[in-house]
Amino acid sequence: MPESVVHRTFTTERGSFCLARCDCGWTGMARRARSQARADAERHLAAVRDDSGTGFEHPAE
Repeated sequence: MPESVVHRTFTTERGSFCLARCDCGWTGMARRARSQARADAERHLAAVRDDSGTGFEHPAE
């Protein structure tokens, strides 16, 4: 993945579920707890920073 991709995360609600999303196209699992969606976003950013990719994949294009 090019390093020029901006990773800005946010949460969005869909019915009674909350999802973490990123400008790079990544989407976390639907969660009932907003705190869990925020934690998913933090883990995504950490994976991008250290390039480990643990548990999170970028969408295939």
